[in-house]
Order: sequence, then structure tokens, then C-alpha cells
Amino acid sequence: MALADSARGMPNGGGVPGAAGSAAGGWSSFPEIVELNVGGQVYVTRRCTVVSVRDSLLWRMFSQQQPSELPRDSKGRFFLDRDGFLFRYILDYLRDLQLVLPEHFPERSRLQREAEYFQLPDLARRLAQARAARPAALPRDGSVCAEDPPLLGYLEAEPAEGGGAAACAPSPTGSRSPSGAPLLTPSQSLDGAGGRRSGYITIGYRGSYTIGREAQADAKFRRVARITVCGKTALAKEVFGETLNESRDPDRPPERYTARYYLKFNFLEQAFDRLSEAGFRMAACSSTGTCAFAPEQGGPADDKIWTSYTEYVFCRD
Repeated sequence: MALADSARGMPNGGGVPGAAGSAAGGWSSFPEIVELNVGGQVYVTRRCTVVSVRDSLLWRMFSQQQPSELPRDSKGRFFLDRDGFLFRYILDYLRDLQLVLPEHFPERSRLQREAEYFQLPDLARRLAQARAARPAALPRDGSVCAEDPPLLGYLEAEPAEGGGAAACAPSPTGSRSPSGAPLLTPSQSLDGAGGRRSGYITIGYRGSYTIGREAQADAKFRRVARITVCGKTALAKEVFGETLNESRDPDRPPERYTARYYLKFNFLEQAFDRLSEAGFRMAACSSTGTCAFAPEQGGPADDKIWTSYTEYVFCRD
């Protein structure tokens, strides 16, 4: 889907004609190449790109203010406390005032919110129009009709004869077997009490610890660096919401499965609490471990370093 700006300025590299920041002294104070840290994601772009839309938030920041007035991270990059994944589409729009989204893009509502925050009214308006005019047709890959995350309890329906909105209406039977009998997969079945989807989510993490000569008395544990999440995209987003980092698999449709998500926190108990609150229970767990002598890792001669990988499988019936 392409979103074109009708009030087009100069293309990327041409700067902004008549920018008032030059008179204010802010324009010439910034480097030609700027580094941005947006919610932990690093972007490198030209200054003329971020100021390509006049009166936007970025235009005011990088043309009306001095570099010393803007927040920076520990490495000196300009810091923006926003969604780092969605900012890539904001930056794409600023480059040539057009935006092409993936065919199955589940974050249109959130991208519209980001466009409003960065004060890009034309982009926000076009996103709203595109969502309102989205055709009610079943995608070719068989995922749900809505490109935003589906409502809980939504079931796929076979395309009705003639297509149209009826082809995308929720069906109490979902897909059917060749004999015509209702056929529900585990991911499509519903919790009768709460109307929630059943399914599985697997939580995994790697850990390591060092045991010295005095065995357990000298055990030195290291923190969990990353908690991975495997399962259906819609279920993972339902349970973990904003704490889910999708940067390694950003455009996954809601009915597809992924093994590339991870959490923005590193406390297993916090992940377990969220799963429990969403009605999941632990069904199984497994762990593997290896041992290496510390001298091979640059440590004391008598120490042993144990590393392990553990997975917990959670189920909601």
C-alpha cells in the first residue's frame, strides 16, 4: 500500500526551502549525518531527511533547537522515547514523502498514533483513510481478515460465494472438513467461559553460572540476558502486549507462528505472572546444560562454568 503526500516538498537530500531554523541558528549547528536512538533502535540518516516536513516535531527539534537542548543517550546519539520498530516507517515517509507498507501489516493503528505524535497530519490522515477503506477480503495466505490484531474469539471463515464482506464474517464453525462437518484447529477453539483462544506459548532462556572450589558456596550466577517467546503472534501479543520486542520478526501476520520474539524484561517470574493472568498453565519444561573449565574462558583454574538452555511450555485450553 503506497501513501503519497499531495503537498510534496523537496526529495530527500534537497533540504527544506526557507527553513526558519537557519535564522535561529539551530540549522547549521547539527551535523549533516545524525544518529537517532529511538526506543533502543539506532537509525542513521541525513539531517535534511528528519526536517523534510515543516512544522513537524522532528522539524522543530532539528531546525529550531540547538543540539545541546536535545536529550542524548550514553553514546551521544539523539534519543527519542518512542516505538523503535515503527519509527522505520516514519523515517521511510520522511525520505520521499511516500510510504509503502508490507502486505500484511498488523500495526496500522499504532503507526497512525506515531504519526500523530510526530505531528505528521497528512500521514496520519492517509493511514486512517486506508484503514477505513480496507477491502473486506480474505488474504491469500489464509490469515484473518483484519490486518490489526484480531479480537479474541475470532474464527476464520471460508470465503462466501461472491466474496465481499460476507467472505470475511466471523463463523461459529470456522473451516470445515471435506464432508462438511465443522473442523476447529486447537488455535481456533474457544474457551467457553471467557471467549479466549486456546493455544501454546513457549518461553525460553539461556543462563550460566560458575562453581568454584567450594562448590555451591562459591556459585556465581549471571542474570538472564534474554527471554524468548515462541508461538502464535496473536497469542504472544495478547499476553505480553507492549513488553514484547518484535524487532526480529516485525511484519508477522497475527495468525502465523514465530520463534523470534523476545521480552523487554528479563525476569522469568514476571513472564509467568503474565501468562497466569491470561489463563495459561505450565504444561511441560525441559533443560539442557554443558560445562567448561574456566581457564578456557579466561577465568580461575579451579572454576567450572555451566551454561544451560531451558524452555517452559504453557497451555490455555
